[in-house]
Amino acid sequence: MASSQPVTSTELGRVEELAAQLRVDSVRSSTSAGSGHPTSSMSAADLLAVLVGRHLRYDWDHPEADGNDHLIFSKGHASPLLYSVYKAVGVVSDEELMTGYRRFGSRLEGHPTPVLPWVDVATGSLGQGLPDGVGVALAGKYLDRLPYRVWVLCGDSEMAEGSMWEALDKAAYYELSNLVALVDVNRLGQSRPTELGWNLEAYARRAEAFGARVLTIDGHDLAQIDQALATAADGSTGRPTVILARTVKGRGYSEVEDREGWHGKPLPEDMAARAVAELGGERNLLVRGPLPQGSIVSPVTAAEPGHALPAYTCGERVPTRKAYGDALLALGGLNPRVVALDGEVSNSTHADEFAKAYPGRYFEMFIAEQQMVAAAVGLSVRHYIPFASTFAAFLTRAHDFIRMAAISQANLRLVGSHAGVEIGADGPSQMALEDLAMMRAVHGSTVLYPSDATSAVALTLAMADTRGISYLRTTRGGYPVLYGPGESFPVGGSKVLRSSDADQVTLIGAGVTVHQCLAAADRLAADGIRTRVIDLYSVKPVDIRTMAAAARATQGRLVVAEDHHPEGGLGSAVADALLAARVPRLHLNHLAIRKMPGSGTTAELLDAAGISARHIEAAAKELLAER
Repeated sequence: MASSQPVTSTELGRVEELAAQLRVDSVRSSTSAGSGHPTSSMSAADLLAVLVGRHLRYDWDHPEADGNDHLIFSKGHASPLLYSVYKAVGVVSDEELMTGYRRFGSRLEGHPTPVLPWVDVATGSLGQGLPDGVGVALAGKYLDRLPYRVWVLCGDSEMAEGSMWEALDKAAYYELSNLVALVDVNRLGQSRPTELGWNLEAYARRAEAFGARVLTIDGHDLAQIDQALATAADGSTGRPTVILARTVKGRGYSEVEDREGWHGKPLPEDMAARAVAELGGERNLLVRGPLPQGSIVSPVTAAEPGHALPAYTCGERVPTRKAYGDALLALGGLNPRVVALDGEVSNSTHADEFAKAYPGRYFEMFIAEQQMVAAAVGLSVRHYIPFASTFAAFLTRAHDFIRMAAISQANLRLVGSHAGVEIGADGPSQMALEDLAMMRAVHGSTVLYPSDATSAVALTLAMADTRGISYLRTTRGGYPVLYGPGESFPVGGSKVLRSSDADQVTLIGAGVTVHQCLAAADRLAADGIRTRVIDLYSVKPVDIRTMAAAARATQGRLVVAEDHHPEGGLGSAVADALLAARVPRLHLNHLAIRKMPGSGTTAELLDAAGISARHIEAAAKELLAER
């Protein structure tokens, strides 16, 4: 089949048969598994039959090919349909479909993940596939400069998610005519009819208001679908396309068509048999659509003029957020695949330095943190190295996207500035006090918190080569540089800033509290108390060996001070490490932000929160008094 010519009656007949096969296999696989979403799959089967059979330019034998279109199921619960498509194109066998779907150890998981080579991103948390698609489309238009299209199957329920409209807004802003959203408007959600039902006019007004070109069709009229897909593939408009397809949930089986109460329920075996019979029985069609045009490969981008790695003088006061911007600028020249995104605070995060030097590799997401993270995920699909920055507090609203990015096996670097009470007078709405816990909880994540400019540069460079989700927490204020330019900062390490054989207590900090620990050590030394001071710049993975050695050397006496809530941050990382190392007789004093802060100067807020040098000194003396 090919999409270059108007569809013929013979081709329509074959597509119709393919759609019937997709419905049958969606029923069969979910009934066999005893769970799944067959009715949500049946409503969109005609859309996928026409797309896959006639318009999706894809080499199924080479899913890594640069010229392939991208197919994303934003409504990831329609996985029976997706896996039935994979059977129809010959990459999944009928046996695997029937015995593997939703089974333990199978790659045909309940919602799609990239364990399958044809899946770009994990979906299932609604409202994320289209935002991810924006990132892939950005790569196609501005970086790869290849003619592939990004087709995203969306559900009508997820159109209630604000992230879908963030996606359309940014797609229109960046003129992503290579992005097509196919919205399966089947009227029924999980527990009740959707907010707008079949009011396609309301959907159309909203999508057009966000800058999209809108095509409204009968989602079961194969000729209309074919014409809409052909129109959407014309990228000359400079706008993303939204195809609103009016469909019927459970289409093809009269007992469940447009009936409430069937969402997420497989058909019992007797009903499944009747459904298969009504749909004309089982089929084993093998249908593939057009291949990508020629042997298309992404152009190799040469390195651009570089900027020297920054170096700082010990004692010089430099904010770590500024050092991050300096390091990112240098990375831009070292690696042409490094790209940057920001949430319209780049003059504070210092990502603006990269934006000015490499405007073609910088994507402004404005105040849309969910879309910023999703675009970074999409860019990573195309093997770019995204750094996405904003105020650390605002990353919390994108946590579901970060969580799903880990399931997507994405490689992205997140940078949160203005962390903790240290920021001063802006007050608690701007103070990230939960971010370390949030990021530590993400599967396979790396969490870094530099105390000075030198370590911030080194850790930014390390993030470029770190797989998975990595997070750098930066500080607003300027603090003295502690390390010379030749110092190394391996991920998973720490720095012992002061130590002796006579140490009586260990002080552990990260970021701003390292400087408070050093000041506390000076105060303790004046009283003849020797202390060990550790800069725990790698919060995850944590340096268990150094923590355990310090605990044993100081008879288990440790003070941990952090500019973060007590739950899940630095103290938790240290306690987890020492418990894992089975260190005996621990005496840990944990200083953290335990009361709601307000506005004030940095010094006032650190002291009021109980994490300033005098409080660390007092906590150490308390441990010594206990003996």
